[in-house]
Amino acid sequence: MKIISYNVNGIRAAMRKGLVQWLEQVGADIVGFQEIKAVENQIDTEALAQAGYLYQYWFPAQKKGYSGTGIISKVKPTNVVYGTGIDYMDFEGRNIRADFEHFSFMSMYLPSGTNDKRLAVKFRYMDDFLEYTKQLKKDFPKLIISGDYNICHQPKDIHDPMRLQYVSGFLPEERAWLSKFIDSGFVDSFRQFDARPEQYTWWSYRAGSRERNKGWRLDYHMITPALQDIVKRSIILPEAKHSDHCPILIELHQKSKL
Repeated sequence: MKIISYNVNGIRAAMRKGLVQWLEQVGADIVGFQEIKAVENQIDTEALAQAGYLYQYWFPAQKKGYSGTGIISKVKPTNVVYGTGIDYMDFEGRNIRADFEHFSFMSMYLPSGTNDKRLAVKFRYMDDFLEYTKQLKKDFPKLIISGDYNICHQPKDIHDPMRLQYVSGFLPEERAWLSKFIDSGFVDSFRQFDARPEQYTWWSYRAGSRERNKGWRLDYHMITPALQDIVKRSIILPEAKHSDHCPILIELHQKSKL
């Protein structure tokens, strides 16, 4: 089973850039989107259905053209949960979860800290979300939380760690939280397979950053240890260029009993 997470930075714009055709080529079974910036009736759901994604679930922010998450799937989930029950998180449509027979998958979009006010919201979100996941892991021991965490974990996850160490996304407090999140019972699945530096998932649109690979690794498939042994691969797909982010893919052993 192939699962993709993708911050599309506007799903309508990404679809105009060939997102659906790309999804058909990749053949993912489940896709989690972040930053959809649209409500359902603004999305070409029929094109996605024709590509095989008959099951579609969208959780837009209440603010128009902002944030929002979604999950599309070729496999019917047993249950779908919109949000976390924490009002200020759910107001911005940052979490949607689909439960399947053998595991649960969440698409999550953690806020960015673009200014002091938003940084305070981000820190609050991080703390409350960590507490939320402690119970969630008990209810769903086989859990994947994928998405844009808006944090680079280690110096090798960012192109200029010295210059950017006081910029949100690589602040010591943010990095410490991500370590704490992992230590609470998650595995950074990409680092199971690839320890190399300069493997990024986001690049600024400015100054030819993508062409020069001046990027940040902000997107993760975080998995619980109960799934660790059946992960076949976890990779970054930088060739996909429908957004300032690129998608990430995790593949589970199809013949293994989940």
